[in-house]
Amino acid sequence: MNDNYIAFHRPSVGLEEEEAVKQVLASKWLTTGPVARRFEQEFASYIGCRHAIAVNSATAALQLAFDAIGLSPKDEVLVPSYTFTASAAVITHFGAQPILCDSVPGGFNIDIKDAEKRVSERTRAILPVHIAGEPCEMEDIHRFAKKFNLHVVEDAAHALPSGYKGNRIGTTSALTAFSFYATKTITTGEGGMLTTDNDEYAERACSMRLHGISGDAWKRYAKEGSWYYEVLDAGYKLNMCDLLASIGAAQLRKCDSFHERRSAIAAKYRAAFEGMDELENPPATANDIQHGWHLFILRICRYALRVDRATFIDELRQMGIGTSVHFIPLHLHPYYRDRYGYVEGDFPNAEDAYSRCISLPIYPDMNEFEVGRVINAVKKVVQLNRKSALIAA
Repeated sequence: MNDNYIAFHRPSVGLEEEEAVKQVLASKWLTTGPVARRFEQEFASYIGCRHAIAVNSATAALQLAFDAIGLSPKDEVLVPSYTFTASAAVITHFGAQPILCDSVPGGFNIDIKDAEKRVSERTRAILPVHIAGEPCEMEDIHRFAKKFNLHVVEDAAHALPSGYKGNRIGTTSALTAFSFYATKTITTGEGGMLTTDNDEYAERACSMRLHGISGDAWKRYAKEGSWYYEVLDAGYKLNMCDLLASIGAAQLRKCDSFHERRSAIAAKYRAAFEGMDELENPPATANDIQHGWHLFILRICRYALRVDRATFIDELRQMGIGTSVHFIPLHLHPYYRDRYGYVEGDFPNAEDAYSRCISLPIYPDMNEFEVGRVINAVKKVVQLNRKSALIAA
């Protein structure tokens, strides 16, 4: 193993984040408070939406979104199988059923044509997931949703600062959930944000994220606050504390420069692997689409190689390159398979993408030498394992 191991991810944090945390500690107010509120305002301004509600995860943001639309037991929500479990699991917490859908041919995002086959009288919403930061075709999704009278809740865990036809993701639907998990494009360690332009959704989400308490209940321990509050509903405990919000605010100020660096790395990867029969780059996006580049998902072409994906990853690891796999489709996991009766072969496009995908390191802290090492290592594994080389020998 190479001692100079390039991890799949390194968080890009520095003195700004350290100073922000110190200021919160010095203030003696650690939980949800003025810093979290300021982070929400800055995030809403950055995205271009009316309301941003800071929470402790993207899963929490999705939970509040489905609560806002009144998701009920026996309702159904259309969800891509090619996603992380949180996208679908949160639906089951309402007693509703996630209806899994295939990916677009040759890509990762939800296939609306496949989703339409799965609509029933119980279908209440669709949850598009912007895999890797590549925006879904939101115009098609909104036409589809209007046709069947469905809510659209976007899972934008990967999609900051993705854009769709002149608008940032986070403004294209009534409810959108973002993630600030440790590996995301900006991080608070753990955390998330719900965005909406709907005043009623925002008011309910703000209450439900903190036990269903009325008003600015977090102020009840502040000088200007009141001890009196009312519990309006059986809410949750999903709020973001000021300590994490201070990191998020510092990270948000770097979001554009982070994206610029991620995009530059992605461009180098694409150029390096373009035209190689053994590899397939991520799907190309139109000029009016901004890819967030949370992930760079490379796909191997199995017909041209004499090794499978697992061996390819292991050989990269031996060369000191960390990678990951995004994602194992939900219908292949025991819970979804056994509870809902899915079997291998149900979603061929998602299965094809999964069987060939490798996520390469892509983060702002990567230097040019490291980017070059990743490229050279991938090419070396291809060179050692291409079928044409075996035939020629």
